[in-house]
Order: sequence, then structure tokens, then C-alpha cells
Amino acid sequence: MSDQGAVEARASTGVPGLDEILHGGLIAGRNYLVRGGPGSGKTTLGVHFLRVGEPANNLFVTLGETAEQLRDNAHRSGLPLDVVPILDASPVDAEGGSEQAYNLLESWEVEGGTVHDRIVEYARNHAPQRVFIDSLTQLRYLTPDGYQFRKQVLSLLRQLTANGATVMFTSEIGAAGSDDDLQFLADGVIQLTRTDGGRVCTVSKMRGSGFFEGGHHYAVGDGGMVIYPRLVPEEHNRAFAQESIGSGIAAVDKLTGGGIERGTVTVLSGPSGVGKSTFGAHFMQEAAKRGERSVIYGFDEGRATFEHRLARIGMPIQEMLESGALAFEYIEPMSYNPDRFALLVRDAVERRGVRVVMLDSLSGYRQSIPGKEMGTRIHELTRYLVNMGVTVILVNEVKSIVAQEPRATDDGVSYLADTIILLRYMEAEGELRKSVGVLKKRTSDFEKSVRAFDITEDGIRVGEPMRGVLGGAGGGADRFAPAGAGHGVD
Repeated sequence: MSDQGAVEARASTGVPGLDEILHGGLIAGRNYLVRGGPGSGKTTLGVHFLRVGEPANNLFVTLGETAEQLRDNAHRSGLPLDVVPILDASPVDAEGGSEQAYNLLESWEVEGGTVHDRIVEYARNHAPQRVFIDSLTQLRYLTPDGYQFRKQVLSLLRQLTANGATVMFTSEIGAAGSDDDLQFLADGVIQLTRTDGGRVCTVSKMRGSGFFEGGHHYAVGDGGMVIYPRLVPEEHNRAFAQESIGSGIAAVDKLTGGGIERGTVTVLSGPSGVGKSTFGAHFMQEAAKRGERSVIYGFDEGRATFEHRLARIGMPIQEMLESGALAFEYIEPMSYNPDRFALLVRDAVERRGVRVVMLDSLSGYRQSIPGKEMGTRIHELTRYLVNMGVTVILVNEVKSIVAQEPRATDDGVSYLADTIILLRYMEAEGELRKSVGVLKKRTSDFEKSVRAFDITEDGIRVGEPMRGVLGGAGGGADRFAPAGAGHGVD
């Protein structure tokens, strides 16, 4: 077999999402380190690994928990190990005997009965396809020094892989001593970390194979482990026709120079209650009327509230929801991480054929983003959607917009937008009114005027261009001045 053929021989990890991160899985016949702190999910990952293929031909080597404990825990997690052989090499055997403990405390170089010899002997007699050792950190205490530990680990790993096994072993982060030596000896390193922003899986090494770098969120629960691969926009592309998508409101389409274009990002920006979601729903409704699958991801309100609110202004949104042309999915921000949400969106686009996506709103989406990753994560998501020819509408709430220092967003995401539609409260002739204007459009020219609008029982009514000096609600007098075509201020 050629070297290329050997590289392509892959062994699935059995963990949903992890094989994608590893570009197809582990390279068969090599050894891999899974490192992490207590409770990070190392053993769970190993159980997934052993349940692939022919579990009866695999081997679980335990140096901590007893075989009975492992089988019980696996069963409770929905990952039974009933047919997987378990070699219990823990310091105290299941029956509390002392002979095993005595042998474990002896040097590995002493013949007979050692951990090293027992594992190798089993491998020679049974030729397991997969071996999981949990954990090699325990063996460090059974050798006189680091040199002997590395020597014996290397010998063990080489003999197991030479016998045809793919080997996975664990180490404890935070245990006494560093595991740098184990990372050096391993062909691949997978790290599981618990952070304030959730659980994160990182691949730092994979000899002979590429992998997706960076942190990937994961979850451990009933049914085991699920890893949500981080979205890599450049890995996804799809050809699509260039065309405009109207709002169904003639005046708005005139403002935008004919609508918004397919495969672009539109930001609907304005203060709370001004009508951003309603404007966005019009674009989604028109897409659904054309038979295009569209989905609204609502972070701020549930489907019932959404339907009720639009029904009051005469939008037959319920019919479209029931037909499946339009979908509304409520997203509880605290139950999602950005990678899990991205996977949900990918499924909608790649499996269900969704062509228009609306996020309502960016402030709700922000709640699922740990730390200061908002800009990076929304960039990854929108670039992916654009590459796939999906039209994106982002509902964005701002505190205020003033002409002297206009800001389209408070998150610094306006650079992502091909079109920015700005909605705001204005004061005209002693009355508080709502207005709409286009601040930016990359793909075409647009109307530079500002139009007043009302949300009525019959829908959105947009008037003629407003004239004269206007004052921003809650602020001093200022003149609304949209930027020229292709220009906008964040």
C-alpha cells in the first residue's frame, strides 16, 4: 500500500463532530493522547472510541476505576460497555486483594505481573483493534524517574500499535508533574477544557493529517459527548444566481435601489421598539411567497409572541409557518454556544435548503458568545452564509444615533454589512415619528432620502421623503444625512 493510502486509512472516534475536526478521523494504527482535568469528559470520549467497529475486539485498560464502576457509569450515560473487554490494572482489584497492589508497586523492569507486561500479553493473545488506557498519569507513580516512565510508555505504545491496534490514552491536567513527555510521544493530542464560557475541545497535534484548529465547544450528557466543530467559512462555497430580493413594500424597495441582493448581509439597525423585526419579517415573507425556504432565529421572543404581533398588523405569517416555507426557531441564548448554533444553521442551509436567514437579534445572539468573541463569531457565521448564497438579515439594536457622530451598530459589525437600513425616532413639527433610510449599500446606488413610516393594522405604511430640519428623539436638533453609496459609518 502506498503512503497516501496509509494516510487515508481512518479510524472513527465515534464522537459526533470530532471526525470532522480531524478531517475524517484518527489515522489507524497510531496512538493519541486525550488530556484534560477531572470531569472534562476524557473517559466518555474513550468509551465512544471503544464502541466503534467490533467492540468485543477492543480493550479498555483502567488504572483508576474498577471494571464494575466503569460499566455502571457507561450504562447510566447511555453508552453501554457490555461487550467491551476491560483489563482492570488499578492498584486495588475489584475484590480488594493485595497481590495486585504489590505487583503494581514494583518496577516495570521486574519480570512478570507488571502493568506493562499484562497489557502487552493481552494484546498478543487477543489482538485488539482499539485500546483505550485511562489513565497513563497513574503509571508515572510506579516508575522511579521520568526517564524510566518515558521509556516504558514508549515501549508499550510501540508494541500495541505494532500489533495492529489504534491506541488512545489519557492524562490528567493539573496532576503532579507535567505531561509534556506524553504529548511528545503521542501521534496526536486532543485537549478537553472546562471554561467559564463552556466546554472546549482543542486539537494541538495530529501527525500525518490536517485538522481544524482553534477551540470547538462540546457537551457531555445523556447519550455521551457531542462536539460542535467551529465554523470555517472558507471551507464552504456554493454557486448562486445574482438577483434582488424585495420587501413587498414599494417605498422600501425604492429606498434600497430595488431591494437587497442574494448572498449579501443586511443590517436593520435602530433603537428598541422602532420596528426592526417587523421590517425584517416583510423581507422573509416575500422570500417565502416566492417559494424560498427561509428561517428566522429568534433570540428575544418565542414563536407565539412573534405570530401574534405580526397578525395584529395583517401579515399572514401563520400560513407560511404552517406550510414550511417559513420557519421560526426560538433560540435560548444560555442553552447554546456559538458552535452549536452554527451547526444548527448549517443543517438548515445544507440539508433543508434554506435561502434566507434572519437573526433577531444580535443582542440576543451576543448572550451565547463567551468573552469578547462577538465580532469573530458573527464574522464566521455571516461569511459562511454569504459563501453559500444565503441572504442574511441581522436585526441590531442601538442606544442612539446622532448625526454629529453616526453609529450604525454598537458592536462594530457594520463592516460585515452590504446594506444598512437605519430606523429611528424623529421629531417633526412637534410630533414623535418613525423614519427609515439607507445608510449604506455596497452593491448599487440607493435613495438618499429619509421617509417617515407607521406600523398600522394593515401593515407598514411608508410615506414620501421627509423635508426640513429634524431632531433626534431624546437629543438636540440634527439633520439626518445618509452617507453616499457604498459608504457608511460604524
